[in-house]
Amino acid sequence: MNSQNIDLTRLPDLSGHHEGTGPVRKKKPVYQDFLPPCNNACPAGENIQAWLAYAQEGNDYQAWLTLTENNPMPAIHGRVCYHPCENACNRTSLDQSVSIHSIERYLGDEAIKQNWQFKAPAQKTGKKVMIIGAGPSGLSAAYHLAKEGHEVVIFEAGPVAGGMMNFGIPAYRLPRNILQAEVQKIVNLGVEIKLNYKVDNILSEKNAGGFDAVFIAIGAHIGRKTDIPARDAGKILDAVTFLKDVEMGNSPFLGRKVAVYGGGNTAMDTARTAKRLGVEEALIIYRRDRDHMPAHDFEADEALSEGVKIHWLRTIKQIDDTSITIEIMDLVDGRPVPTGKFETLEADALILALGQETETEFLKDLEGITFSDDGTVHVDSHLMTGYPGVFAGGDMVPGDRSVTIATGHGKKAAKNIDAWLSGKIYKKAPSNPIIHADFLHIWYKTFADTKTQGHILPEVAIQGFDEIVNGYTDKEAHYEAQRCLSCGNCFECDGCFGACPEGAIIKLGKGKKYKFDYTLCTGCAVCYEQCPCHAIDMFEDKI
Repeated sequence: MNSQNIDLTRLPDLSGHHEGTGPVRKKKPVYQDFLPPCNNACPAGENIQAWLAYAQEGNDYQAWLTLTENNPMPAIHGRVCYHPCENACNRTSLDQSVSIHSIERYLGDEAIKQNWQFKAPAQKTGKKVMIIGAGPSGLSAAYHLAKEGHEVVIFEAGPVAGGMMNFGIPAYRLPRNILQAEVQKIVNLGVEIKLNYKVDNILSEKNAGGFDAVFIAIGAHIGRKTDIPARDAGKILDAVTFLKDVEMGNSPFLGRKVAVYGGGNTAMDTARTAKRLGVEEALIIYRRDRDHMPAHDFEADEALSEGVKIHWLRTIKQIDDTSITIEIMDLVDGRPVPTGKFETLEADALILALGQETETEFLKDLEGITFSDDGTVHVDSHLMTGYPGVFAGGDMVPGDRSVTIATGHGKKAAKNIDAWLSGKIYKKAPSNPIIHADFLHIWYKTFADTKTQGHILPEVAIQGFDEIVNGYTDKEAHYEAQRCLSCGNCFECDGCFGACPEGAIIKLGKGKKYKFDYTLCTGCAVCYEQCPCHAIDMFEDKI
């Protein structure tokens, strides 16, 4: 065992495992499957460990097929997902987490390059599903429903598919050719998308089109407002409209200095976009400190590197022409408290990035549908609203909001819609127990730290909207995939087979793992100790 790669004090207590070996064996080894923490943390429900195993072998196509069983848009998610899987990765107890999102992006890009396509279902069901909204949730639901053989039509009010992925995420983070290539794969599966088609009356559209079920996933496209006293207000915009106008080629005139009010990822994107439009100074005003901002830390780091200034613990009290009066705040028990001290900042335009809301007014006529105070729609555990056969997901239902969460909602909705169309109720299979780092027995030398994806220089990045992050090469992606520890699931390392002193372990062939010959096993637990991923447990043996 390499003591530089694992803390020996973290190994489980094996006392008692050796007790009663031989003819009076009290415990016997049993192969077990556990749930890796990366899989458990993925909002889209990807089987991350499984597709990483194929990527380790260099079998990119099979890795992509396995990945897209749950998430049809890996090239997108590899760029915009905030990868909670990596925060959960057991590898962090050794050095650094596996860069899962980088490998996912590589596989998605490779699929686009090689023109890999999804396999059409063997037969059609004759059922027809209407989806409102071509954002991540709607596209995900359409993909999974089409794979089940249902006919799917998406109605999108905008001129292009993608929803907030297209209008809320700047092109320097998500190139539009990548986004549309992923959408096209879903279209090629047989999904129809009707653009510039706003649905005002769901039941009328449902009956006219002969749809059997409806999934509503319109996203949150309305910028949240706030009341700010203004004597002679200058230009005030909301971030959602601003980013959409930039995407549509209708960039507003901002002047020399721009202030952005808010502390989320949208605020960071807005300020960075303003810099790319040529403003001399872009500054962010946020009422709390950095530790309490909703934006992810790397988003703030990248914004600061590009010259964006951030004023923490500040709140806007008044706007007067090109000046903004801000009050300095103090944190008391984590909450911002006014201090009575004020400052003045100069800005030609103010952009509000205070969150987004969903337009759900058109659903009020549907009997049985209820709403939260913020306008989001109530759904049950199957994502069905109070109106039978009408489901909802993504940003329009209560909960956290992200592209990956919305994608997971789409898959969940598709499974429930598919069951409902057959007169059944979908029940998710129970998960295996989660395997934590303390249960691993790492005895082999591990790989070095992860290689981060390259970034273009900040001074170059702000010159335009070219992608700022470079992807992995095939060699880098395969190397990084090999850093996966296969937590909780056998990867056929032969550790148990080689360690057994009684020859009680039988190899079943590649991909079939092993089995025990209990007539030879003495219960010595050496196989248990040698299993690096804890795919073997010791159980009481009554003989």
